Amino acid sequence: MSRIIDARGHRCPVPSLRLRRALEEAVPGQIVTLLATDALARIDVPHMLAETGDRLIEIEAEGVELRISVEKRGAPGG
Repeated sequence: MSRIIDARGHRCPVPSLRLRRALEEAVPGQIVTLLATDALARIDVPHMLAETGDRLIEIEAEGVELRISVEKRGAPGG
């Protein structure tokens, strides 16, 4: 089951903090997708993932909107 975190319209560090909270609540292997309009999320999220150990799946950009998909660490078989 995936989860979407909508942080559009918020500035750094709010998008990363919301993603971090969602990942803390996620089960291993769960995909969490962050929607953000702050361009710094493209930098902040990978930096945060280096600390948490969760896996960046992809960063998509459409106009000013970013869609960042992350997999919670500890996935079965991973």
